[in-house]
Amino acid sequence: MKEPLSIGKRIKNIAPVRLIVISFAVIILVGAGLLTLPISARDGQVTNFIDALFTSTSATCVTGLVVTDTWTHFNGFGQAVILFLIQVGGLGIVTFTTGFAVLMRRKLSLKNMQLASENTSGSGLEIPRLLKTILLFTITTELIGALILMIRFVPKFGGYGVWIAVFLAVSGYCNAGFDILGFELKDGSLMNYAGDPLVSVTIALLIIIGGLGFIAISDVYYKKAFPHLQRLYQRNKAQQKPKKAGLNLHTQVVLVTTGTLLVIGTGVILLCEWDNTMAHLNWGEKINAAFFQSASARTAGYFSINIGAERSITQVFTILLMFIGASPASTGGGIKTTTLVVLIATVFSVMRGSEDTVLLRRMIDKATVYRALAIAFAGIVIVAVPTIIIETTNDNVGFLAAVFESASAFSTTGLSMGITPGLNAASKLALIFAMYAGRVGPVSLALAIAMRKGRHSGSVLPEGKIIVG
Repeated sequence: MKEPLSIGKRIKNIAPVRLIVISFAVIILVGAGLLTLPISARDGQVTNFIDALFTSTSATCVTGLVVTDTWTHFNGFGQAVILFLIQVGGLGIVTFTTGFAVLMRRKLSLKNMQLASENTSGSGLEIPRLLKTILLFTITTELIGALILMIRFVPKFGGYGVWIAVFLAVSGYCNAGFDILGFELKDGSLMNYAGDPLVSVTIALLIIIGGLGFIAISDVYYKKAFPHLQRLYQRNKAQQKPKKAGLNLHTQVVLVTTGTLLVIGTGVILLCEWDNTMAHLNWGEKINAAFFQSASARTAGYFSINIGAERSITQVFTILLMFIGASPASTGGGIKTTTLVVLIATVFSVMRGSEDTVLLRRMIDKATVYRALAIAFAGIVIVAVPTIIIETTNDNVGFLAAVFESASAFSTTGLSMGITPGLNAASKLALIFAMYAGRVGPVSLALAIAMRKGRHSGSVLPEGKIIVG
C-alpha cells in the first residue's frame, strides 16, 4: 500500500502550467475574502461576495472593470488590498515570489525554473537574469512614474496625493485601470485630466511600457540600453568572445506592432471623436486625449473621454484594439500583438501559395502558428459566451454594449460603456470567468484543465485529409 503524498510533494508533482492557473485562483479567492470584510469598506459593512469576487478578479487579472467606484466603496485598507492584488497579478505570483528569491541570491530549484519559464515565456537558462531584470525594472519604473505624478497630486491634495500617485503608477504600469479619484468625479476615471499631459502622458507611457512584455524589455535593456551588461554576462557564462547582437525577432515585432497600433488608434479616435466626446477640448488636448485613449484601449482601462457617449464606429474600433491587447509576458491581456502578426503573416503566406509562414525573412514554426490560431479562436469563444449571457439576461443592454463589456473582460482592459454595476449575478460570474481566462491565457487554462499525465504517449495516428476553403 502506497503512503499518501505530503502536500509539498503533491505541489511538486503539479505541472507548471496548472500550478500557475491554480495560483491565480487562490490569490483571487484570498483577495475576495479580504474585500468582503467590513474593515475593507468605507461604510464598515460586509461587501456582497459576488461583488468582492468580481473586484478581486478584476484586480488580480489587472482588468479594471468595477461594480462600484473604488474610492467610494473601499477605504484605505480595501484600496491597499486591491493595489497588492494588482501588483501580484500584474507580475504573476510566480514571477513575484521567485524573482525575490533570485534577488536574495537563493538558488532556484528545477521546479521553480520551470514555473518561471512558463510564467515569463523565457528560456530556462536565462530565467534568473530575466526575473531580476523584471523586478528591478518594475520597481524603478513605478517609482519614477509615482514621483512624476506627485508633482500634480501632492500640491493639489497634500499628503493624500502621494497615495494617489503611487496607486495610479502601479495600476498604470500593470495595465489595471483602477483609480482612487472617485471623490473628484465618481466613476469618472481620468476625465478630469484629459487636457493634462503630465498626468495622462505619464500614465500612458506606464501603460505602454508595461504592455511591451518582459522578454522585449529585457532584450532592449541588455542589447540597446546597457549593452556592456550583455557582453559581461556572455563573457562570464560562455568564456568566449562576446558578439554584438541586434534585437531578436520577437522584440522587433512587438515594438513595430505596438507603435503601429498606437499611431493608428490615435488617428482613428481623433478623427471619429473630434467633434463628439472631445468637442470641449482644444486641438492640443484632443491629440493628447486621443493618444491616451489609444494606449489605454489596449488592456489598461483608464479613460479620459466618455466611452458610453462615443460614436458606434469608435466603440467597435476600441473592441478590436482591446481584443488584440498587449504583448506576451506583459502585464496586459488580449490575444497579444505577436499573435495578430503571426495570423496576418500566415494569411499572406497562404495567399502567395506558400505552405510556410514567413515573417521578416524568417520562417515561423507551425507549432507557433497553430497556437496563434487556437488563442484567437478561444478568445472569440470566450468573448461570445458572456456576450450572450449579458444580452439575454439583462434588460436595456444592447448587443454592442454586451460585446464591449465581454471583450473588455477577456482582454483584461477594463473599459466599459457604463453597464457593469447594473449587471445581474449571472453576467458578473460570466465576466469573472472571462477575466480569469484572459489573464492566465485561454490555451494555458485549457491545458491545465485537460492535462492528463502520460495520455496517448508514443501513439501514432493515421493521417487524415479534409478539404477547406
